[in-house]
Amino acid sequence: MFDKSKRTALVTGASSGMGKEIARRLIKDGFQVFVAARHVDRMDDLVKLGARSLRMDISNEAEIKATVDAILREVDAVDVLVNNAGFGLYGPVEEVGIDEARYQFEVNLFGAARLTQLLLPKMREKRSGTIVNITSMGGKIYTLLGAWYHATKHALEGWSDCLRLELAPFGIKVVVIEPGLIETGFGDVAANGLLNRSGTGPYAKLTQIVAKSTRAAYGQGRGTNPSVIADVVSRAVKQSKPRTRYVAGKYARPLIKIREWFGDRMFDRVIMSQMR
Repeated sequence: MFDKSKRTALVTGASSGMGKEIARRLIKDGFQVFVAARHVDRMDDLVKLGARSLRMDISNEAEIKATVDAILREVDAVDVLVNNAGFGLYGPVEEVGIDEARYQFEVNLFGAARLTQLLLPKMREKRSGTIVNITSMGGKIYTLLGAWYHATKHALEGWSDCLRLELAPFGIKVVVIEPGLIETGFGDVAANGLLNRSGTGPYAKLTQIVAKSTRAAYGQGRGTNPSVIADVVSRAVKQSKPRTRYVAGKYARPLIKIREWFGDRMFDRVIMSQMR
């Protein structure tokens, strides 16, 4: 059983990538950490470090409730919630089914929102806590064939801003982390989905180019190690007044600034220039 007097964190999507590194870092920082994901066996290494693993499909209401119930049976409240679970759905708007698009929103937005709703009452009673929402540089910019993915990340950014204002009177902080290109399985998953969905047909040429460039951007040390994001989360949750946003990882800051400073038309040209 976890100790009710110790600071407790919950990290979703902790079976790989950023989530696993964030959980590992919070354990090192002295938190007692619950980790949640669909594949419990992939979190065995975290369990050996002292974490408590829970199976949770972030798109499943019953599993979200069961996870919260299990946590609150052991501790009075979660002190740090890291909403990290998510994936990237890429494809032409015309060819991505609306059911697929809805599922993208369920995982990247509504799941995090529901989990937050269920944990908030105890955080309010305690009048403290930090909610960390892992968005993406994709919440501020856009890329080819990423309409639905970017829609969810833009939505999570706006949702987080409103939540920050709502919770400030209760002493609860809301922090957004905007990673750039991070070394995870994101590239292969996005590229494979693209080719399976739109490898032929009117968008085939564009799909082939985007899939190739996506694969080239990831792997072999081209991106940023997920531990960099874990370090950022670690700093943010230790601060009494953390920033509202942290940008970290390859390409994130320059691409966000290019759009901010030069506008959409120039950013369009930057993105399209990579597709030749």
